[in-house]
Amino acid sequence: MKSKNIKALIVEDEQKSLNNLKNHLKEQCPHVKVVGEAGSISEALKLLSDSKFKIDVAFLDINLPDGSVFQLLDQLQEKKRVSFDIVFVTAYEEHSVKACNYSSIGFVVKPINPDELKDAVDRIRLGKENQIDKRLQYFENYYKNPNAFEKMSISALDGIYFINIKDIVRCEAEDNYTHIHMRSGEKLTASRTIKSYEELLRAVNFYRVHKSHLVNLNFMRKFVKGDGGYLVMDDGKKIEVSRRRRPAFMERLKMIQEGINM
Repeated sequence: MKSKNIKALIVEDEQKSLNNLKNHLKEQCPHVKVVGEAGSISEALKLLSDSKFKIDVAFLDINLPDGSVFQLLDQLQEKKRVSFDIVFVTAYEEHSVKACNYSSIGFVVKPINPDELKDAVDRIRLGKENQIDKRLQYFENYYKNPNAFEKMSISALDGIYFINIKDIVRCEAEDNYTHIHMRSGEKLTASRTIKSYEELLRAVNFYRVHKSHLVNLNFMRKFVKGDGGYLVMDDGKKIEVSRRRRPAFMERLKMIQEGINM
């Protein structure tokens, strides 16, 4: 099936980076048509304030000559003019990339990897279902204060869910999908690998005890020792602790018993 054409704006102040992105889009994503370019907040604001200028996605560098791109987004949100999807294209910064992951905002790290760009474009949500206002709110909450962030987004098969991290009991892998098991008993299936959730959640008391299982340590009820050592979770589920991961996991349990947080 032929891909629907996507109208794009690029906001990038470095000409070399701008040309590089345009070339990659032309080669990897020919259905993405660049209909506007801006090198600053003021230039982008002028374009996006024109009611006749319509786009489906904006590729945004975060740091611009006249400030942060968030200043642009704040002004546009005040005018209710953010009706397009967003992909940040930026030099690697762990905390901005994590913020993108938590909120399901697309991102591509410089220098551009063609496969990452194609993946980001494939995830663009056209129309009202993109929930961009809510996704931006979660992005900015995490970006400005990562330690206070309490929610994350789950791109499930039937839509985007915004869930409390503290209500996740465990994550279970199935090929390139992850089943998210909630305290309520609800199960969400996300189109991301368990490794990506391990990287997102290990800083907030989650632990990968098996190649297929990532658990919230707050929901452990019991660890059963022996050759077939396993965890019993508060929901009654028995989770195998792999032999390879067991020594490091036992060290973690020891630290919890001693009241040391990691």
